[in-house]
Formats: sequence, structure tokens, C-alpha cells
Amino acid sequence: MTDESMRTPPRSDRTPEVSDIPLNGEVALERDAAASAEVLADANGKDGIEYNAEQETEETEHAAEDAAKHKAAFDALLTHLRRSRGLDLTGYKPTSLMRRIDKRMSAVGVADYHAFVEYLEVHPDEFKELFNELLINVTRFFRDPEAWSELTTQVIRPMLARKGDDDIIRVWSAGCASGEEAYTLAIALAEEMGIEAFRRRVKIYATDADDATLAHARLGTYEARHLEEVPTEIRDRYFERTRDNRYAFRSDLRRALIFGRHDLMYDAPISRIDILACRNVLMYFNAEMQSRILGRFALALNDAGILFLGRAETLLSRSALFAPVDLKRRFFARVPTALHRGRMFAVPGGHPRSPVVLDVVATALVRDAALETSPIAQIVVDTEGVMVLANEQARTLFQLVQADVGRPLQDLALSYRPLDLRSRLDELNRTQRSIAVTKVAWDAPNNVGGTCDVSFVPLIDESGQLHGIAISFADTTQYSKLQRELEHSNQELETAYEELQSTNEELETTNEELQSAVEELETTNEELQSTNEELETMNEELQSTNEELQALNDTLGTKEDELDRVSAFLRSMLASLRGAVIALDADLRVTAWNDSSTDFWGLRAEEVLERNFFTLDIGLPVETLTLPIRACLNGASEGEVMLIDSTNRRGKPMRCSINALPLREDDRVTGVLLIITQVNDDAR
Repeated sequence: MTDESMRTPPRSDRTPEVSDIPLNGEVALERDAAASAEVLADANGKDGIEYNAEQETEETEHAAEDAAKHKAAFDALLTHLRRSRGLDLTGYKPTSLMRRIDKRMSAVGVADYHAFVEYLEVHPDEFKELFNELLINVTRFFRDPEAWSELTTQVIRPMLARKGDDDIIRVWSAGCASGEEAYTLAIALAEEMGIEAFRRRVKIYATDADDATLAHARLGTYEARHLEEVPTEIRDRYFERTRDNRYAFRSDLRRALIFGRHDLMYDAPISRIDILACRNVLMYFNAEMQSRILGRFALALNDAGILFLGRAETLLSRSALFAPVDLKRRFFARVPTALHRGRMFAVPGGHPRSPVVLDVVATALVRDAALETSPIAQIVVDTEGVMVLANEQARTLFQLVQADVGRPLQDLALSYRPLDLRSRLDELNRTQRSIAVTKVAWDAPNNVGGTCDVSFVPLIDESGQLHGIAISFADTTQYSKLQRELEHSNQELETAYEELQSTNEELETTNEELQSAVEELETTNEELQSTNEELETMNEELQSTNEELQALNDTLGTKEDELDRVSAFLRSMLASLRGAVIALDADLRVTAWNDSSTDFWGLRAEEVLERNFFTLDIGLPVETLTLPIRACLNGASEGEVMLIDSTNRRGKPMRCSINALPLREDDRVTGVLLIITQVNDDAR
């Protein structure tokens, strides 16, 4: 019993035609709709029901149109990023990608994706900020301590026991971010095998797509808060205290770590790896890209290699490549295969050189003869679109004469028969990449109704310069005929299979129910896994935002402390002065009023601040200070001194010495400072 038979629904004695299925569905829908319309029409009226149905349909259509426009705008943004900066984001999960891009759009005040494309064209520096936003670099030392402890027990110790004393151990930390995971792997290996053996045998490759975080990882220097989860004895053994109270990973061990840029989606994997740690990275990619990356991981690992994933990740899509060692801690072993893991190269001239040196002319004649007698029709067009070569098969099939060689291809009927060659030539001149067009209808001589495959191959020298294009026409008529016969045989076989299948109806029904239950469980499991990955992604985003807010809060706290100290210092200065001190701004509003001013005139600071000085009703004749104050504000005077008779808050006469000084900020007068002291009778 095959999987196909288990998925096939039970059939009646008569095998239904394909057209019966939608017809029955339409009849059922029409019958249900008619019954519902009758019931509702009795209660509300027929016209009202039709209006509500139309309105609901319009709302559904509008919602679908809006969603399609939103998706099209998002795809246009991704296309712009790929074409302008080579940033291909098609492999990432769209929901997570939209959330990160929307956050960046909100930061720059852009409403939609079309406007964001225009913003990127005007502000090229925004590409760097957007790239940093998309790459969430959240990691820490010994993340999930239980998993790291089990890594030593279940992976490192068996690996060391299996290897010889001089065997090299190769480790890959993929998506290492700022390096904490790579240095944690180094600590775990050094603790188990010893410092000397670690320096001699271990190579750790740490890669990431973000150059900025790689630069930080290469330094191996971290603040104290980053090492809070590292035990004190481990920290003291593997980190050195720097002058700025940071911790640097030991330089003698750091030489075993090699940091480099690597794109998991497109770059070739590192080979012969014993332990591959890629934690909480795959969850940002869609299922197709995850499957592709896991395939490369399988090629990277040795036969006994171990893949170490993050807590929110598992291997549902590539179970044939990996087998779980500890599913809870996300340890997976590569499944050994019989495929040859080495790299094969086609090396020209691999055989011993012949002692006879062929004449250049003879070699050219052999090459031309091989082209001329080839059973496949071939022509060569130079970069100007001129046909420079056509072999015998091409001349026969397309009725070419010797005079046609050297003519522009567009002047020949061959340029549009059996297909338009000119558009493909233009495309190849732009891209310099081979083009293949299959199953082209072709009425060749003595072969009406045939097909062919047309190949366009660029002729490029070692320097990369394009010299021409070779076009080949391969007759696939016989192949197409065999393919049609094979399809016909498959249809007959399928008919016989359906007849046999009808005898197993009851068993199929049971199998289908079991299969349906299994698929529902798998779907539920995948949905839960996807939700878990989304939650983990959001958690890391929130953690990243929280760290940014914490750093900003620390900065604001420092500034607030400085401001408090300056304010306390100014208050102590004003309080220590014996005379009255009054500060005015450029609009003559009171900005400072010390305690001596209150003792002199009886008004508290909160009663006079922000009030115009000349409107104050105090014992001091303020109108006599108009000219000195104006002179200071206009910059005409560097200071004015006056003696004025006044009355204090008790109504007693008092003679005052008033010193008016300009207040400056960056060579600009911003106010006036009045220093008022009482002159006793002796001084007078």
C-alpha cells in the first residue's frame, strides 16, 4: 500500500470525471445559499438580504485588494534592496521582516513601503541603519547553562575519546554575533581538554553576516555586565582585566578563534566540522531557506559531527539528514551517507603531456572539423550581432549559404525561426550568463511538428571579456515523442491502479483517517513550533530594546546627577553672598533671586521668578536702573555701579550700592546680573 493510495479518497463504483468535482461543489453551494436566503428573507425581507450580501462581498474584496497592495509594496521594497545594495531578504520570514522594517520606518517617520523606497534613494546612509535593525544581535555567555553542561557530557567528552591525541578539532559557530557563543565554546573545550591541548589542537571558526558585530567579536573585550552569568573562577581563568574595567579574553587562547564574514544563505559551508553551533539563527528564515541551510550544514559536518541548535529551533524539515541525540537540548547528529564528500575537479591536461607538440594550424583544423561535423546545429554570433560561423548541420536545417556568414543575424530568417533569437542575445549581452529554451516548436525539413532545445552560451576569455555567443539547436523530437508515450503509459497505468484501488476501499478509509489524524498533529506541531519561534524572536527584540533603553537611562541618570550638582553649587553660591543677587534675562524677567533679596525686600523667590523686574513693588526705585540695565544688555557697558536710597521690607531707609554686570554666553549678552549691598552710615 503506497502513500498515494492512503491519501486517495474512497470512490464509488463509478470513477468520477474531473469536471464532476467542481460541479457538485457548485450545486451544493447554490443549494445551501438558496436555503439560507429563504429563511432570512422571511424575517427581514428579500431586498435587505441581497444588500447585506453585496456589502459583505464588497468589504471582502476591498480587504483582499488592500492586502494585495500591501504585499506588492513590500515585495517592491525587497526588490529595491536586492538590486541597489545586493541585500537579498527573500529567505527571511516575512512577518518578522515586516515587523523590523516597520520599526525602522516608524523611527524615520515614513508611512508606507513606497515612501520608504523613496526615502532610501534620498538618504543612502539609512541602508546601514536598516541593516543593523534587521540583524538582531542578541547573545550572551553560556546561554541556556543546562544545554552547555550537557554539551560537555554528551558531545565533547565522547568526541575527545574518539579522536587521537594529535587530531585537530574543528568547530564552527555560525551566526556568532558579538562572539559570546564562540568564546563559550572555547571555554568548554579548554576546560575539558586542558589549555595546552586546546592551543595545539582546536580551531574555532566564528562567522556572521554583520561586519560591525564581527569587529567587536574579534576584540574579545566585554563589559562586566556581559559576564554576570559566567562563574567567577571561569572568568578569572579565561579573562584579563583591562584598564577601563572591561574583560578581555586571553590573547593566547584567542588565536584559536578565526572570525570572518559568512552568509548562510549563499556562501559555501566550512568543511570537516566536528561541532557546529547555530543557535537561534534558523528561526529568522522561512522553511525553504532553513531546509537549504541545513543541507549545507550536513555537508559541513564530519560523519560523527554534531549540530547544536537553539532552544526555539528543531529539525522538522530535514529529518533525513539529521538524527536527534538529545532533542530537549537540541543536539543533532549528521546521518552518515554513502555520498562521496570530497570535491571533484575537471583538470584540463590531467594526462601526461604528449612528447609531440601539435602544430597550431593542425589544431585549428581539427577544432573546425569537429564543429563542422557536429550532429547538433550550431552558429556563432559576435558581439555586433553578425553571424560569423555556421556548421554543416545548421546550414542544412536553416537553408543557409556561404554568403550568409558575415551578415547581421537580424537580416536572416533564422533570427526569428524557430524562436526570436534577438531578444535572448540582448539579454545575454547584458548578463553574460547562459540561456536555455526548451521544447521549442520546430518544423524542420522532413520533421513537421518537431521540437528542439535552443542553448545560448557566452564565449568569454580568461580576462572575462565577451567575444561572441554560441547558439545550439538540439533536436528533441524523438525525446518528446518518447515522453508523450511515457505519459500515455502512465495514464493507462494510473487507470489500472484506480481499478485495483476500488477493491481496497475499506482499508483506504481507515488509512486515510489515521493519515488525517497524523497530518493534523504534524500541522499543530509545526504551528506551535512557528509560534514558539515568533515568540522567541519577539523576546530577543524586546531584550535588545530593553538594553538600549537601559543604556539611555544610565546616560540620563548621569546627566541628571551632574545637573543636580551644578544646581546645588549655584544655590550654595547665591546663599553665601551677603548682598542681594538678582539675575534678569534678555526680556528683563527675573531668573534668580537669592535669600538676601528676600531679606531686603520681603518677596520670596517663587513670588518674583519669571516676572518683569520693573513691575515689582519693592522698596527699591527700580525705574532708576533702566539706563544701566539697558546699557549692559546692549553691550555698551561692561558694568555699571550706582548708589541708590531705598526702603527695606521693614520700612526703614537703606542706602544701597548696586553693581550691574552683563551675563554672556558664547560672546552674546543673554541677561543682566544685579549685585546689591547695603552701605552703612560709616561707609557713606
